[in-house]
Amino acid sequence: MSERTKVTVQRLQEMKQKGEKITMITAYDYPTGVFVDQAGMDIVLVGDSLGMTLLGWNTTLPVTMEDMIPHARAVVRGCKSGFVLGDMPYMTYQPSIADAVRNAGRFMAEAATDGIKLEGGIAVADRVEAIVKSGIPVMGHLGLTPQSMSALGGFKAQARGAATAKRLYDDCMALQDAGAFSILLECVPARVAGVIARKCEIPIISIGAGVECDGQLLIFHDCFGLYPNFTPKFAKVYGNAGEVILNGLRTYVDEVQRGAFPEPKHSFSIPEDEFRQFEEMVK
Repeated sequence: MSERTKVTVQRLQEMKQKGEKITMITAYDYPTGVFVDQAGMDIVLVGDSLGMTLLGWNTTLPVTMEDMIPHARAVVRGCKSGFVLGDMPYMTYQPSIADAVRNAGRFMAEAATDGIKLEGGIAVADRVEAIVKSGIPVMGHLGLTPQSMSALGGFKAQARGAATAKRLYDDCMALQDAGAFSILLECVPARVAGVIARKCEIPIISIGAGVECDGQLLIFHDCFGLYPNFTPKFAKVYGNAGEVILNGLRTYVDEVQRGAFPEPKHSFSIPEDEFRQFEEMVK
């Protein structure tokens, strides 16, 4: 198979214009980066969702840049063709424009990502504009924004009324005007997201926002049954690796306890005369 061409902002915009669907998934380490790249993924997000999927927190709020940078580095090393985004953690961009630009720059300088993602609309448009002006591509994130879940009333669908849908639309337009190259919509009614996708000139990616968007995102751990706490309504399990892993671990425990593992083929040998000398030495 021929080597894929590196995905760029320009390529993603061309896909939008041609009606080609964009594929996006999360990854948090080197082997996963390799797998998703070999699968042909267009965008790979090193999400702050790692706070839940890898670190065991109940929310994404405790995640820091010090958590994110090593994972982003690992994914970049494994992902040669996909467009890799670093997810800006809570309070790394909200306090000030300077904080936003500095932390976005850390992803680029320390992890070599291709861009960053951040949550919010009109309220962070000035941050987006400043980051873009510094030469860093920005994907916006609207709808159910996990960093604001307390203000949103928890994990539930957004923009289900005319007024809230219009505010979402206005936020999208503000991000587009600020220079965002794409926007992720999470848990938004499909028809609302469809209108936004048609109105916006930049790619609109769905995670629980329906098929009319320009592309789809899923969390890697949701795709393969690797997050034991819950599976979101919008997720599809493409292979229950979690069940395979659990069954394998249980078999391993059983075989060790019964003495069935390791077998001779799993062990190393020593020449018989050398072993006899060794036995004499330790008498």
